[in-house]
Amino acid sequence: MNELGKLLIFSGTVLLLLGLALVLGPRVPYLGRLPGDLSFEWGGARVYMPLATSILLSIVLTIILNLLLRR
Repeated sequence: MNELGKLLIFSGTVLLLLGLALVLGPRVPYLGRLPGDLSFEWGGARVYMPLATSILLSIVLTIILNLLLRR
């Protein structure tokens, strides 16, 4: 029963953080427009590759998870 409680708390925390990211995400003006985010247009098709944004988010999440999961 103890493990179920921990799982529910962890799941709730993840959902809370995801909800905050969805609400506050559009208010971060530079995210998605960093140097290194590539955008190509061919005719009517547009391809967008957020390389720099992905790398930045990966680094930030790695640091946060390392701090939280350190034993």
